Amino acid sequence: MLANLNLGDGQNLGTASGKIALDCSVRETRQGNFVISTTDFFFPLVDSPYLQGRIGAANVLSDLYAEGVEHCDFVLMLLAACREMPTSEREICTAEMVKGFRDACDEAETAITGGQTVLNPWPIIGGVATSVVAKGEFVPSDGAQAGNVVVLTKPLGTQIAVNVHQWRNTAGDKHWKQIVDDKVITEEQAEEMMHQAVCSMARLNRNGGRLMLKHGAKACTDVTGFGILGHAQNLMENQVAEVGVELHTLPLIAGTKAVNDQVFNFRLTIGYSAETSGGLMVCLPPDQAEAYMNAVKEADGTESWIIGRVVEDANRKAKIVDNVEYLEV
Repeated sequence: MLANLNLGDGQNLGTASGKIALDCSVRETRQGNFVISTTDFFFPLVDSPYLQGRIGAANVLSDLYAEGVEHCDFVLMLLAACREMPTSEREICTAEMVKGFRDACDEAETAITGGQTVLNPWPIIGGVATSVVAKGEFVPSDGAQAGNVVVLTKPLGTQIAVNVHQWRNTAGDKHWKQIVDDKVITEEQAEEMMHQAVCSMARLNRNGGRLMLKHGAKACTDVTGFGILGHAQNLMENQVAEVGVELHTLPLIAGTKAVNDQVFNFRLTIGYSAETSGGLMVCLPPDQAEAYMNAVKEADGTESWIIGRVVEDANRKAKIVDNVEYLEV
């Protein structure tokens, strides 16, 4: 649909067509610098309005970090307060969302300088993140080369973890009943699954982004609503070289594969389960991948994984190999 609307002017950098951006709009200014900007927002998927705000900020900032940018110069906050709530609850909920968003921005060492607030049937939070950089201070997202390895900085499965949490807390839910009756996972495992998902979603991708330039990254995207295979396909279609990607390893939050296979098919194992504030999927020279992962672990205290390889492919296809390895983490 959008392809027929002729959006963009061909001047976006780091995109194959120069039109609609992959993660961020990257524009050269008249003064010779580059403005990198992005926008995103999301609806409630956690119980805590504070955490919703924090995840909302992490989610919008992630697109900047996928360009190898370390510093966000400013953020505009997009906020919808829930008009269906009683006034006292709306004030508490909205204030907590804003606090969470602000705290994540403080951690990112950026400032909220404005935005827009509306009343809405349900609460929403997000923003616009902008960075102004010089040439060489970011990684264009179109430089992947055959022989690169692909690294992922967060595990998959947040959509399933969130849904299991909702099922578990909904009286008489048929999916949770099946989980209990069939002993798919225990209640303790469901709790830990949600904890891991929230920790992952709330963690900034800042360190993964700032380390990209140092380790020679050639292209990157973050894994969100299209699932890992969807975003891998978008990334390959955006490359200058005729390349594709083969994914051989999928790191999954423990327990999510069992739920996907036995209770409800979120298409996790075929790469299309949506993620919120997911990890960076970075194309790196093979001699830099381990050093990059070690540096991210030192900075964040979390694991990354080599999940695939970039290959020559005139059709620019992303695929999961037949003998893919599923890692429960």
